[in-house]
Amino acid sequence: MGVIKWLLDAGPTVFLPLLLFIFGIVLRIKPGKAFKSALMIGIGFTGLNLILGLLTDNLGPAAQAMVKNFGLSLDVIDVGWPAASAISYGTTLGSLAIPIGVALNVVLLVIGLTKTLDVDLWNYWHIAFSGSLVFAATNNFGLGLFTMIVHAMLIYFLADLSAPTIQKHYGLEGISFPHGISAPGFVLALPINWLLDRIPGIRNIHWTPEIIQKKLGIFGDSAVMGLIIGIVIGGLAQYDLTKILNLGITTAAVLILMPRMVAILMEGLSPISEAANALVQKHFPGRNLYIGMDSALAVGQEAVLSASLILVPFSLLIAVILPGNHVLPFGDLATIPFMIAMMAAVFGGNVFRIVIGGVIDIAVSLYIASWIAPLLTSAAKSANFAMDGATSISVLIDGGAWTTLLIVGLGKLMSWSGMAIVFVTVLGLMIWLNKFKKTEKVEQQ
Repeated sequence: MGVIKWLLDAGPTVFLPLLLFIFGIVLRIKPGKAFKSALMIGIGFTGLNLILGLLTDNLGPAAQAMVKNFGLSLDVIDVGWPAASAISYGTTLGSLAIPIGVALNVVLLVIGLTKTLDVDLWNYWHIAFSGSLVFAATNNFGLGLFTMIVHAMLIYFLADLSAPTIQKHYGLEGISFPHGISAPGFVLALPINWLLDRIPGIRNIHWTPEIIQKKLGIFGDSAVMGLIIGIVIGGLAQYDLTKILNLGITTAAVLILMPRMVAILMEGLSPISEAANALVQKHFPGRNLYIGMDSALAVGQEAVLSASLILVPFSLLIAVILPGNHVLPFGDLATIPFMIAMMAAVFGGNVFRIVIGGVIDIAVSLYIASWIAPLLTSAAKSANFAMDGATSISVLIDGGAWTTLLIVGLGKLMSWSGMAIVFVTVLGLMIWLNKFKKTEKVEQQ
C-alpha cells in the first residue's frame, strides 16, 4: 500500500517513465537507450499535462462565466475527473485497484486473452470508480472487488478491439488505449457511423481539418481556427476584449502545441514498443502485443481538439434543454477531448461526424450521470471528500459512460448474478477476439 500511495502521489509523469525504464531493461534494451526513451516519455507527458492544464485553467472559468450569464441552475454539479479519481482511490476498496488490475492484466496476457500490456497504471482509477459505486450501492466488499475485475476485463477487451482502428488512424504502431473514459466512445461511435453512412446528403459531408483548410484558406488553418473558437467561447462568456483575445490565443496555442508533445512522447515509446513486440514474436510466434497507454496520445489531433471546443457551449445547451437531466456540466468540459478521442478514429477524423457523435454521447452521458449521482455522492462521503457545499455531485465522463450504466446498474439491481452475466459475456468476447477472430493487419497512414 505504501508503494502504491507513492506511485499515486508521484503521478504519471514520474512513475510511468520509471516503469517503462525498468520494462526497457527487462526487454534487454541498452540502459542508455532505455533511459533516454523513458526520459522522452516523461518530457512528453509533462508537456501534455502543461497544455491540458493551460486549456483547463482557461476553459474552466469561461464555462463558469457562461453558466452564470445564461442563468443555468441544475441541482447536480459535475465535479470533474480529478475529483472522481480522488474519490475512487480514497475508498478502502479503490486503493486495491492497481494491484488487482496489474495482476489480472498479467494473467490475461499469459493465457492469451488480451494483447494489451497496460502500463497506464494511474488510470486504474476507472475500475476503482465502478467498484466503489457498487460497494456504495450494495455494501458488499466482495462484489465491489469482483466489479473491478469485470470492468478491467471489459476495458482490456475494448482496447484490443479498437487497437487496429486506433493505430491506423493515429499512426500509433503497437499502441492501444485501455482507457475508461475513451474506450466506451469507440463502441458508441460504431452504430452512429453506420447510421450516418445511410442518410442521403449527410453521408457525403466530410469535414477533415485538411479539407476545411483547403476550402477556407487562412481561416481553415488550425491556429486560426483555434483563435476563432476561443474568441467565440470568450464572447459567450461575456469577457472583455482583452480576456477574449487571451482565450483565443490560448486555444490556438493548444491546437498547435498538443501534437508536438504527442510526437515527443511517441519518440520515447517507439523503441520500447518495438522491443516488446520483438520479444513476444520470439517466444509467442504469431501473437501481437499492444502497449496500453493513456488516450492523451490521441487528444492532440486537430480534429479532436476542434470538435471538443465546439462541443463546450453545445454541452451547456444540451444540459438545459434535455428533459429529465439534473447534471450541470462543469468540471469535465475540458475533458471532452478524451470522451471523443476514440470516436474520432471511427469517424476517420471527420469533424462533422465527431460533433454529431459528441452531441449524442454528451446527451446520453448526462442521463447516466444524473442516475449515478446519489451513489457517487455516497461514495464521496465515505472517502471524506470535501463537497464544498454541494448536496449532490456527479461526473460527466466516467459517471456518464455506458459501461458505468451496464456494470453498476446490474451490480445494483441483480447483485452477484448481474455481475456474473457481465463477466461471462466479456469473457466470451475476449475468447472470440483473441482465439477465433483473425488479426487485422494495420497499415500505417
